[in-house]
Amino acid sequence: MDSALTSVALPLALAVVMFGLGLALTPDDFGRVRREPKAALIALALQLLVLPAVCFGLVKLFDLDPIAAVGMMLLAASPGGTTANLFSHLFRGDVALNITLTAVNSVVAAFSLPLVVGLALEHFDPSGLDDEVGLQLGKVLQVFAIVLVPVAIGMLVRSRSAAFADRMDRPVRAASVVVLAAVIVGTIVSERDNVADYLAELGPAAVAFCLISLTVGYAGPRLLGVPHRQSIASGFEIGVHNGTLAIAVAISVLDTTELAVPAAVYSVVMFPLAALAGPVFNRAGGTTGASQDERITVTGGEPRP
Repeated sequence: MDSALTSVALPLALAVVMFGLGLALTPDDFGRVRREPKAALIALALQLLVLPAVCFGLVKLFDLDPIAAVGMMLLAASPGGTTANLFSHLFRGDVALNITLTAVNSVVAAFSLPLVVGLALEHFDPSGLDDEVGLQLGKVLQVFAIVLVPVAIGMLVRSRSAAFADRMDRPVRAASVVVLAAVIVGTIVSERDNVADYLAELGPAAVAFCLISLTVGYAGPRLLGVPHRQSIASGFEIGVHNGTLAIAVAISVLDTTELAVPAAVYSVVMFPLAALAGPVFNRAGGTTGASQDERITVTGGEPRP
């Protein structure tokens, strides 16, 4: 990819997304885990432990090449995206739990993501990558900075002016969607000579991983006695990954466009699959989707619970 894109545009784009996340967070969102631990801890365990294991199994099952395998593991280690909140609201999930999980996951990912990716690089040992592509200390610090610093700034802005943060919620969310689309297009264009091959190789694995993530995210908590609405929140949080973060780490930190392709492919398939999963979750719990009034509310900016 062009150096200006990798060194300036992509990190700036990710900063917009993570800043928007911070605008929706308060310190109380982190404290909710302590007050209502069961649902949050189950969802976090699924996100941090089960998903990487599932992804590893799929990588082996589909016999992906080493670079694609590491890219898939990078995706699996990425936290839920802010769009999970919107899906949860539309299909009557517990949006407060989504906010809590996104907050905690974003912090934990600063540590867990380099660990998972480092182990994946060591295990799969992609021969086509530069010898120095691994996550050394400096690159780990880069991940830490691009994940947490914009979130912290967004939280600081909300603490100073909640009204301003609420006004900015809708435009920043819209900008985040545009950013994600631009990042996906940019990644695909940079690899345009190989797009057909990537889709053929990674499409089935991405679809399978998304469907399993959504299913495990909802069914796991339900089987462990978590209420329906909180299970919906967990399903979307675990199934809707932060593809922008995964792509940014691959390109800006690891300096390898090929590692970003699995996240780009996943980002394309996860939105329609998540939209299809919502009615399924609701039927499983004996409820229907959001009312017309709720849908109108979403278009005007998601209210804080």
